[in-house]
Amino acid sequence: MGVALRDLPGRHVSSRSHVTAVLTVFHGRCFLPGFGVVTTFPSPSPAGAMEEEDEEARALLAGGPDEADRGAPAAPGALPALCDPSRLAHRLLVLLLMCFLGFGSYFCYDNPAALQTQVKRDMQVNTTKFMLLYAWYSWPNVVLCFFGGFLIDRVFGIRWGTIIFSCFVCIGQVVFALGGIFNAFWLMEFGRFVFGIGGESLAVAQNTYAVSWFKGKELNLVFGLQLSMARIGSTVNMNLMGWLYSKIEALLGSAGHTTLGITLMIGGITCILSLICALALAYLDQRAERILHKEQGKTGEVIKLTDVKDFSLPLWLIFIICVCYYVAVFPFIGLGKVFFTEKFGFSSQAASAINSVVYVISAPMSPVFGLLVDKTGKNIIWVLCAVAATLVSHMMLAFTMWNPWIAMCLLGLSYSLLACALWPMVAFVVPEHQLGTAYGFMQSIQNLGLAIISIIAGMILDSWGYLFLEVFFIACVSLSLLSVVLLYLVNRAQGGNLNYSARQREEIKFSHTDNRIPSFQLVTWQPRIKPHLSASHAAWCASAEAWMMLWKSKCSGAASENLL
Repeated sequence: MGVALRDLPGRHVSSRSHVTAVLTVFHGRCFLPGFGVVTTFPSPSPAGAMEEEDEEARALLAGGPDEADRGAPAAPGALPALCDPSRLAHRLLVLLLMCFLGFGSYFCYDNPAALQTQVKRDMQVNTTKFMLLYAWYSWPNVVLCFFGGFLIDRVFGIRWGTIIFSCFVCIGQVVFALGGIFNAFWLMEFGRFVFGIGGESLAVAQNTYAVSWFKGKELNLVFGLQLSMARIGSTVNMNLMGWLYSKIEALLGSAGHTTLGITLMIGGITCILSLICALALAYLDQRAERILHKEQGKTGEVIKLTDVKDFSLPLWLIFIICVCYYVAVFPFIGLGKVFFTEKFGFSSQAASAINSVVYVISAPMSPVFGLLVDKTGKNIIWVLCAVAATLVSHMMLAFTMWNPWIAMCLLGLSYSLLACALWPMVAFVVPEHQLGTAYGFMQSIQNLGLAIISIIAGMILDSWGYLFLEVFFIACVSLSLLSVVLLYLVNRAQGGNLNYSARQREEIKFSHTDNRIPSFQLVTWQPRIKPHLSASHAAWCASAEAWMMLWKSKCSGAASENLL
């Protein structure tokens, strides 16, 4: 069994971390990214602060990570588990901060949807102008999806990048609220633009922190928990903001733009919470780097626009599926509250509740569906089921008077399933060195589609009403369904692996591994250096492991280039 990187997405892994692992061996300490190994051995070092740093590292590692996992008593002078970056308790604290890092952004993103009636009435705008609040969020991300990872890696770093993007989110929400207080809709639009600059890039930073602190199969759970927390933020917004507006209205004695602005300003407190989490994460990450001698997290993205010309037909079909599907979900949720009030006679609070059910279902079901797709494979079949269920849901809402809870629950399940099955397919059809460009392009055209369709949806609703709007969404989902069928046929004709079962993928992975790994790599290497090894033996093992990992990464890169 050879040493392998454990299930990390390709765009989060680069050979730089392997080179660092080799170089640090000769500096007196060895850190292997991805294995959580820190080994200290004699090396010349200056007195003073460096000695204190060494003492703290020795205290942390006195019992070794394996002994700590077995519940062995801590060595005298060791840090408490909650303060030890190598212990599970500390990493759970970091995970909690990561989850709340994006809570404010997702809570405030759908503030307009939760207050659709109030915004249109108090600011005296039609639906077309109302939907500009969503369009202005998406416009900056048509470009920033390509450069968010670059800014984090090369310009700001993960810590400052997260803080800066959190500040953009806070400032954007404050400006958005001030637009309501001063009765200036243009100022509200500008606030949403600023909010959009920080929102999507903050999600990139959140994922980068996750990859930096959690490895291998832990990432599946971590990403699932982050997505669940994001959906909880959206759900709380949908059910809280309308109630909060009514309380502010009762307190001030009348409705109006001032009441709207104050409500939005109070909602912005969640963005301040996210900023506090960003500051706390920056401190804990810097502290862990000092103690464990680990690198700052990097996205690993390599964006080359020239790669677009090499994109295959299956990848373009995946892009079409993505855009046509999501433009029938997010704009509908943005306009859904009034739809449920007008067609089905729901109260404002009940309409908010049913409009949020997509996010309520997505929170617990996303990790479940992710596990299901991991275990079964067959991604195209799952995407086909999700798109078909979404089409049925929109047809029920458009042409029947059935209880809309049925259609919205179906939409929530299909939305969760599609996200788990669609996005991983990109990695199956794109070489590793093009993953950053592919995902960046996919997010870019998704935001472009959302910006344009949000405006079109508002115009359709103003001119023809909700029935024609639902017919428009049905047409979008139908185009997505057609693209899924074409993807299935093209993949089958090309002998692609998009619809392989999990077992078939495992067999192919092992056969490729056997073909690529040289015979000397078949030696069994321990993933962690045992604490009882001598310093010289530990250094030799670490150096050998690091060089072999570097060799494997080079082999995989060469194989990818040969495929092209």
